[in-house]
Amino acid sequence: MERQLADNERLRALDDMMGGVLEVKKEDILKMDIPSPAFISKPEHVWTDEEKKKFRDYEKKVKELNEEKENYRMSLEDELERLEASIQETTQNFDETVHKLSEKKVKLEMVIYQEELKIVNLVYALMLDEELGTRETGLHNFLMKKQKEKVNMGRLMLFLKITLFAREFADVPADFLDELLQLYRTPMTETVLDTANPYGKCLGSAEDNKDALTLLMKAMDELDSPEHMPNGLDLSIWEHFCLARRNKMESEDTLLDISRIYIILLKALNIVFIFCHFRLREEKMKLQLNLTIQFLLKQGQVELENTEIPEYSDAILINKSVIEELNRNIMAQGEKKIASMVEYKDFSKGMFQLEWEHRKMRMQLEDLQQKARDIVTLIISKDRQLLLCNLLYLLYSFGNGQLHKKNVKNRQKKIKELEKCISLKEQENYELGLELKEMLVSTSERRHIFEAADTRHIAKKVARQRYQEILKQKHLRGLIKEEKEQFEMLQAQVERLRSRPFPIL
Repeated sequence: MERQLADNERLRALDDMMGGVLEVKKEDILKMDIPSPAFISKPEHVWTDEEKKKFRDYEKKVKELNEEKENYRMSLEDELERLEASIQETTQNFDETVHKLSEKKVKLEMVIYQEELKIVNLVYALMLDEELGTRETGLHNFLMKKQKEKVNMGRLMLFLKITLFAREFADVPADFLDELLQLYRTPMTETVLDTANPYGKCLGSAEDNKDALTLLMKAMDELDSPEHMPNGLDLSIWEHFCLARRNKMESEDTLLDISRIYIILLKALNIVFIFCHFRLREEKMKLQLNLTIQFLLKQGQVELENTEIPEYSDAILINKSVIEELNRNIMAQGEKKIASMVEYKDFSKGMFQLEWEHRKMRMQLEDLQQKARDIVTLIISKDRQLLLCNLLYLLYSFGNGQLHKKNVKNRQKKIKELEKCISLKEQENYELGLELKEMLVSTSERRHIFEAADTRHIAKKVARQRYQEILKQKHLRGLIKEEKEQFEMLQAQVERLRSRPFPIL
């Protein structure tokens, strides 16, 4: 029981001293509200002196509370403005940082893409050079292979001729075989031209070849005579030898005709090969000399193809003044067109505005007509007429007039109090101005003394104190200004209340 009583006393003391809270916050000022006295509902002329004193205390507390609320509101507004400025500055700095980073990113990506393009071009050039080198090496190897095959084929033909001759005349003694072989082997004619020279010796016509064959056969007839037969050789063997040699010459003639066609084809292939080789070298040289260079285009520049660049081969020279005159005419026509477009736009806007006003007036007319119909059809009963003319209504109006007069008196009283406050503030300002002048004189004197004595720390302390006094004076001026504005507002309200029409009694 004693513990409960002690707790109740503690709570009651806390409620009496601090309003029931351990810590008073600034935010609680907005929630605070001074309770109005119970006698405020009674007329003012029936108030006692104690009630009037309580009412003045109540007004004073309300005024102080409103001032505290206003000061707290101003401090909150200042803090809000400071926070908004800080947020705006932080946002602007963040936007600038993001903008710089984005520009740097774009530049880095541009440099990376340029280097990647260079690498791609170099890789393409290396691959192309490697391909051309491979093709050239392949053509060279093909040529060397064909030349080796040609030499091997000639050796093989010679070996086959000797082998076939030895097989055909196997029963001939060895001492006659060599001699017959010498007679069998005629001097080799050049059947294949130099492939490296496309403008070498050319073969004769078919008639020339036929005449040469006839002469060769006549010479063979002379060579087949027994006079040229080796001594001690059998005649049948000689005739067989002559027949074999004649068949050899005829087969060589047939092979010569075939070799002509082969030589023509070989020359054509040789020309094609040389052309391909030269074209390959030319392409390789062109790729070595035709380098790819990167140009960094500025913003607004556009890359054009070579075919789109005009050559101005059929251009006509015109005086500069003619072109300038044409440009001026074009600009004048363009300005006229823009002016006409603006005029048309304004005209269309005016048309829309007139249509809207016309529609608005029609709607207002319909509303007024509806109100007129309602007024015509309005039924007023006798009770309502008596109510309008009743004395209670007049008394009610008279009571409103009395209340209005009472409010006017209260306003005038507040105006007088404010005028007194203003006069007091002006007197205080005048006194503060005199003190300020004296302080300025003393400050200048002390400054000279401090400068002479080199007492900087004392000067800083005094300057800080003076700065606090100046801030206090500035705050007082602000309060005076606010009270003056409030006084003007109340005076305007009084004038408005005075000019308000009252009901006629």
